[in-house]
Amino acid sequence: MDTPKPPQKPAHLLDDLESIRQLLGDDTLQPPLLTDTVVQAPVHEEQIPLLFDPINGQPEPKPVAKPEPKGPDALLHLDSELRAAAQLIMQDVIDDFAPHIETEIKRRLEARMERLLSQYE
Repeated sequence: MDTPKPPQKPAHLLDDLESIRQLLGDDTLQPPLLTDTVVQAPVHEEQIPLLFDPINGQPEPKPVAKPEPKGPDALLHLDSELRAAAQLIMQDVIDDFAPHIETEIKRRLEARMERLLSQYE
């Protein structure tokens, strides 16, 4: 089982990195400057695709935005769409609650009938 090493000082870390660089034989390589541009290596068949790479090399088609019509006709069209959507939502609510309302009406009707019938007995 490995025992954790005590934290090293920054100077020791730099020395360790320098020794790793020497072991790898990268004595002639210099780190890139901030003004250097990175050139991407050519894509090879065995290269692993990145998340943002397009699949099969085909760029995804961008959706074409429909120009919004301007003026009162657009507002009337929008108004009618909103009213239709509101009616659909209202019908969904009615469909969801109709069985509960029907059950409650039947329960109250039966209770009322029992009270009325008990008065005439």
